[in-house]
Amino acid sequence: MAESIFIPDSASKAEKYEAILPQVEALISTETDTYANLANVSAVLKEAFGFFWVGFYLVKQGELVLGPFQGPLACTRIRLGKGVCGTAWDKAKTQLVPDVEAFPGHIACSSASQSEIVVPGFKNGEVWIVLDVDSDQLDDFDLTDQEYLEKLMQLVDRYC
Repeated sequence: MAESIFIPDSASKAEKYEAILPQVEALISTETDTYANLANVSAVLKEAFGFFWVGFYLVKQGELVLGPFQGPLACTRIRLGKGVCGTAWDKAKTQLVPDVEAFPGHIACSSASQSEIVVPGFKNGEVWIVLDVDSDQLDDFDLTDQEYLEKLMQLVDRYC
């Protein structure tokens, strides 16, 4: 069991993702509890990048239900198609939002959140989970985040 993760201090964003992905795989590939794995993935992302909020929502009984996360209090339940998370679930596609206030139907779980990326995970061709990452800075996420967070979610889909 890992007790720490190596995150290179002076690395670029892409280099940090490259460094953490194999460590995340090693961490979650040997643990069978989904919630333990999701909690550790949230912690790794928070530690590596200092995101304002990072966590998971799981599809349960027709809505997204809050799962493991790191950050301030969060919305507990989100309906299909509502907000950034519900839209990612509904469209089964990553949502990269540079300014949450400009996103139609944005759900303000925290007024400090300024930008957001939400990446769906798939099992049997259906969305079963979304990774939600918020920043307290405008336009804080880019295609590098999207590329690597989608790779991370492939690991989550495989091991969780």
